[in-house]
Amino acid sequence: MATSAAALLLGLAMLIAGADLVVRQGTALAARVGVSPLVVGMTVVSLGTSLPELAIGITAAHQGNAGLAVGNIVGTNLVNVLLILGLSALIRPVSFEPRTLRVDLPVMTGAAVLLLVLAFDGSLTSTDGVWLCVYGAAYLALMVVQAKRAPVTAEGGPNVGARARPAALQVALLVLGLAVIVVGSEFLVDGAVSIARIWGASDTVIGLTVVAIGTSAPELVTTIVSTVRGGDRSLALGNLLGSSVFNIALILGPTVIAAPGTVPVPDDVLALDMILMVATALVCVPAFFTRRQLTRGEGGAFVAVYVLYTTWLIMTRL
Repeated sequence: MATSAAALLLGLAMLIAGADLVVRQGTALAARVGVSPLVVGMTVVSLGTSLPELAIGITAAHQGNAGLAVGNIVGTNLVNVLLILGLSALIRPVSFEPRTLRVDLPVMTGAAVLLLVLAFDGSLTSTDGVWLCVYGAAYLALMVVQAKRAPVTAEGGPNVGARARPAALQVALLVLGLAVIVVGSEFLVDGAVSIARIWGASDTVIGLTVVAIGTSAPELVTTIVSTVRGGDRSLALGNLLGSSVFNIALILGPTVIAAPGTVPVPDDVLALDMILMVATALVCVPAFFTRRQLTRGEGGAFVAVYVLYTTWLIMTRL
């Protein structure tokens, strides 16, 4: 048990450190081109902070623990919206740009609905994975087009020092971050699966709880820090919404394709967890459109729902 816990904690620490390197250096490289904080968050940062989920998903699929990968994606999206966005709004109301309401929110909702439809027969096939990848690629292409039209990022802020580094060093640190994420995913998956066996819990439950919260740590830190500092939260907000789309489309999609055979989706995940994920995305529509912001009351409600869901999950499935 001690060895498994140590492996899980080591893997989690490596994932956070690797994601931090990828996000910082990727953001700095993007800033050289000159794009808005929101677009950087939706693309570079979102893909960077989603890499732990991708590494864990492919590793778990190859080890025959695909349930961990599915649970991780669904659980991570619930953490992103209910817990992280809810906490951010609870601290300080979150305002949304018109573009977020017109594009990002509908795409996030569409990704959740698409996954539910594809998984409705109880499994995800390679063809389903291709459809998810196509959806994600289309969204990424839209982000690239909008990035070219976006205003140049203002100079200043925490990444000034990073942008001052030579481009070659930034690329090297980016590659190092990717390597740390890949190795860390091996430790985290091995530790999580071992603990699941000891507790008698399924891989899916561990993915929905421990692994989901752990791999959401980069998004949690980015969002809460920017909220507490009271600065521009566009990058953090774009990161949350973008990650929610990429997790389903460009993370779970390749994971399903890489898995040997079809990926089974447990009945309880279909009956509750995926339904809650879709319902959360749909609830965001009226919540976000109310004065174009998420209020403290709405944020508190999001957090309360997540706490109740997690409590119920632990009490009934462990």
